[in-house]
Amino acid sequence: MKIGNINVKISALSLAVFGIFTIILLGTVIATGETSILIWGVPILALLLIIPAALNYMSQQQYASLVPMYEQEAKDVKIRAINLSMIGEPVRIKGVVERTHFLFLNRPQYLVADRTGEISVKMFTSPAENVQKGDVVEVLGTVVKRYILSGDAVINCVSIRKVEKNQQS
Repeated sequence: MKIGNINVKISALSLAVFGIFTIILLGTVIATGETSILIWGVPILALLLIIPAALNYMSQQQYASLVPMYEQEAKDVKIRAINLSMIGEPVRIKGVVERTHFLFLNRPQYLVADRTGEISVKMFTSPAENVQKGDVVEVLGTVVKRYILSGDAVINCVSIRKVEKNQQS
């Protein structure tokens, strides 16, 4: 579903919860014959779709508003140069997506590699483009620590977009 220029995506987990509760509601109505349950049941089912869609819309809108700032402030870096001393700095990397995780939760994680190394890129909303393994991408984000107390440097992604293969450096 598209609202304005934002493509709203409801995660597979939210859809599964909606489906399970729909089956439970319909099963209860059929088993008991009590149709008054639908007075509360149908609006609650609708909220099981509306709330995740609204949250996804708001997070994507927020991320989209950050992209111009990151495009101006982020410095181009090679992956090997990213380390814990860069925490909090906006960066831009270009590389190939070697692995994807958690796309079905709308909280994707990518392993992006260039000729110098590889790094984990985490995004806390669904990206504007459908990015898959093998795509050449440009990532804008902030360097953060993988875990609060320890861990290696990773990128908290604000934007990940496909680029032409001949633009990769």
